[in-house]
Amino acid sequence: MRVTINNLDVHVEVCGEGFPLLLLHGFTGDSSTWTPFCSIWGKHSKLIIPDIIGHGKSDSPKDVHRYTIESAAKDLLALLDELGIEQTDLLGYSMGGRLALTFAILFPERVRKLILESASPGLRTEEERIQRRMKDRELANFIKEQGIPSFVDYWECIPLFSTMKNLPESIQRSIREQRISNNTLGLANSLLGMGTGSQPSWWEKLSLLNCEVLLVTGNKDEKFCKITEKMLKDLKNASSIIINDSGHAIHVEQKEKFGTIVSDFLVSKL
Repeated sequence: MRVTINNLDVHVEVCGEGFPLLLLHGFTGDSSTWTPFCSIWGKHSKLIIPDIIGHGKSDSPKDVHRYTIESAAKDLLALLDELGIEQTDLLGYSMGGRLALTFAILFPERVRKLILESASPGLRTEEERIQRRMKDRELANFIKEQGIPSFVDYWECIPLFSTMKNLPESIQRSIREQRISNNTLGLANSLLGMGTGSQPSWWEKLSLLNCEVLLVTGNKDEKFCKITEKMLKDLKNASSIIINDSGHAIHVEQKEKFGTIVSDFLVSKL
């Protein structure tokens, strides 16, 4: 279905019954990221699955300021209000994980449990953020000048996704087709507005979170395993799980294990 919030048309999939679970995909993804889990998590949760601004079938505005991570979090708040949801569980992957964390920090009363898959609180220093913004600007120009297919060729080969080369060709092909279906302006503006260098650093805010948090990483994703170790030192009520034989995209590389871990965490008593 389509929902208009804050003058933005957002595509949302809904399935399952139970306590709400808001699912946020990663950069270049869309709501179909979570479709394979509807039959699993839908047994205990009502899944709310939006296409994040600039992705999938949701709008891709020209104004890059509309893509800031704080603005995207306010869109999620408006979406929950529109659907009459007072509180939700929240799961985000990579970029969607940064957005999920942002939402939990800005609107803590609306989150019961938080699951972050291969996600971070951003970069600690302004110098790091400046360098990252420069790189993201280069990638955004790459997308606009050479098109999404060429960008996806590049994106599939970055070290972060090297382990996905071990997936069956049919799955790799399906992921590629989904990525290519995105909007050129939407992806470029997402990098500029919601990239790791553009968002605030939430490291100093982690200790303010009171909800139960689960951090999930793949053992072959060394960068994010190290980030998780550091996050655990600041979070009050957090645990972590490292999935063997997996890289960054655990929900794809180890779907069954990931599905079970999320279900166990959500149905366990607070």
